Amino acid sequence: MNCRLRPAAILQRSSMTPKTFSLSSLSSIPPLSLSHQLTSPNSNFLRLNSSKSTLIICKSMQSLSHEKTPTSESETLFSVSAPEPAGAGAAAPTRGQIFLERQQSLAASDMVLAASKKKKKKREKPSGSPKASSVVANCYGCGAPLQTSETDAPGYVDPDTYELKKKHRQLRTVLCGRCRLLSHGHMITAVGGNGGYSGGKQFVSAEELREKLSHLCHEKALIVKLVDIVDFNGSFLARVRDLAGANPIILVVTKVDLLPRGTDFNCVGDWVVETTMKKKLNVLSVHLTSSKSLVGIAAVVSEIQREKKGRDVYILGSANVGKSAFINALLKMMSYKDPVAAAARKYKPIQSAVPGTTLGPIQIDAFLGGGKLYDTPGVHLHHRQAAVVHSEDLPALAPQSRLRGQSLPNSQVVLDKSMTDKIETNGLNGFSIFWGGLVRIDVLKVLPQTCLTFYGPKALQIHMVPTDKADEFYQKELGVLLTPPTGKQRAEEWMGLETKRLLQIKFEDAYRPAGDIAISGLGWVTVEPISRSQRTSDSNPEETGTELVLAVHVPKPVEIFVRPPLPVGKAGGESYQYRELTPKEEEVRPKWYF
Repeated sequence: MNCRLRPAAILQRSSMTPKTFSLSSLSSIPPLSLSHQLTSPNSNFLRLNSSKSTLIICKSMQSLSHEKTPTSESETLFSVSAPEPAGAGAAAPTRGQIFLERQQSLAASDMVLAASKKKKKKREKPSGSPKASSVVANCYGCGAPLQTSETDAPGYVDPDTYELKKKHRQLRTVLCGRCRLLSHGHMITAVGGNGGYSGGKQFVSAEELREKLSHLCHEKALIVKLVDIVDFNGSFLARVRDLAGANPIILVVTKVDLLPRGTDFNCVGDWVVETTMKKKLNVLSVHLTSSKSLVGIAAVVSEIQREKKGRDVYILGSANVGKSAFINALLKMMSYKDPVAAAARKYKPIQSAVPGTTLGPIQIDAFLGGGKLYDTPGVHLHHRQAAVVHSEDLPALAPQSRLRGQSLPNSQVVLDKSMTDKIETNGLNGFSIFWGGLVRIDVLKVLPQTCLTFYGPKALQIHMVPTDKADEFYQKELGVLLTPPTGKQRAEEWMGLETKRLLQIKFEDAYRPAGDIAISGLGWVTVEPISRSQRTSDSNPEETGTELVLAVHVPKPVEIFVRPPLPVGKAGGESYQYRELTPKEEEVRPKWYF
């Protein structure tokens, strides 16, 4: 073969055994490729072994024109192949020399690769190892970090028990001392409020709770937002957009089994959607549920599985809205088809009537296809009645059975003859109505046939007295007839009804409810201009105006909402009016399920 010779590297080799070389010497070796076996394009000298003889290697220019020269250090490769014949006679390398050179190159490349892998492992180990060691185990009942130092703080575990569980890697199965007391009915508050709470290490501030949930707006997650139907406005979370961000929301309305008998849930579902649309949230759908009877839970499970799409699911809601009870019902429904959810039911969050039972996010492995379920701390709302009532009076604010409206005026309410005659002639005008020791309503201007219906816990009794005697009656009977607060000692510490709000409720149709007065954390009062039981042919509401005036007194942080009437009971369904929707509204309006 005719070829043109170009300068090649000079190889100096020993007669028998090659000398070893270090890895540091490889850094000066120019890049080699399959076609550049032992050939340097820059005609530099590469000294591998010492020898007296000299070997010159040549290659055809045609083969050199097709080879690829490395353009950067990242393209440098250590590769070895049998060299092409580089001459004849004494200039040609022997087969033994070619084999030896090939083995030396292979050994050198293996050592370089092994060293680079070792360096990579050392770099990765610090980032992964501390993460596993720094994870703090949490109580599966409330999510508080487990600790063995402060017995009065949440998450406390006996040191011997902690070490034993840690040794066997069973810290995820540990229930802290506070949760054990809650599970046995003790009322241990967790969230500091603005009234009867005495404070202590078992309290978590509202700012801390919101801080624990602030990361949600930066993550891709599916939000399941819970709202209590008994306290819809008080538990809705006005700042939920700050927590959820742009994440999609499934709105779950809880405790619908507490609504009065005969309630038309078609009307209730439409009412909830209408109210939610005004909040301008990214709501996918609305579900009416009951965690106690599992009503509507199956539809929520289907919606979560359809919309999860590999994301984590966060259960979000205000304190004491029923998140832990909802999660237990959710796991029970999912366990029929998902073995992972069935296993998760063994260690489920603690349920109690105490606001803020859950102190930290609780991670639950509930989905077979990936993704986690998180029970989050209840967002504490200072404007609810639970923030001002003593912890031992909290059970009185939680309805345990179906609500029954208490209407005034009512023939069953025992009044003296003078009060009865006054009501027959002038209705409720001039009277004050006490709802336990928490609410006082002064009736200033209503129709003679106006009726007020109270929906709330049965433990709160209703008392009516003339407005001119209301202050004296409240001071005398607070803690006795007017409870909560329960007992004279708590009554002396009670802040009183410091907030007064004047309400002017307008109406167009006197034969339909004019609206609801919702007391945050307690219930609501439906105002009917003309009671159904007192409607006669002589009723002429136009003569007395189209406005009702009432003054509502509550403790200082508690909020009062005036809203369209919630259609409950048989009468509520009959009087409810559906709004006509435009095609665009029907398209963007979320659907509701029951």
